[in-house]
Amino acid sequence: QVQLKESGGGLVQAGGSLRLSCAASGRTFSSYAMGWFRQAPGKEREFVAAISRDGITYYGDSVKGRFTISRDNAETTVNLHMKNLKPGDTAVYLCASRSSAWISNVENEYDYWGQGTQVTVSS
Repeated sequence: QVQLKESGGGLVQAGGSLRLSCAASGRTFSSYAMGWFRQAPGKEREFVAAISRDGITYYGDSVKGRFTISRDNAETTVNLHMKNLKPGDTAVYLCASRSSAWISNVENEYDYWGQGTQVTVSS
């Protein structure tokens, strides 16, 4: 059973930074791509970032240049470093795992999801 647990969310002022982490368990972490999505109230779930088995990264247009995804295979975690946060970044951030080595920005190509962590950016 794959389990994903996010942490690191909170309240931050616009222009500030946060680091989210996702701890994974239940299968060989290093073999699979990981991703972050977010969902704001009343909005569709949005792709944020993904990282392949080999460390190739891909970002959504709204976060490119501000967010950085990374993975630590020894610790079986995937991190999302967020800087220059904006009120529009306010959402629940969800970690997801694919049963593939390659990145994807498509929600239904991810098989496992965490419960999410709330990020609130005040103006």
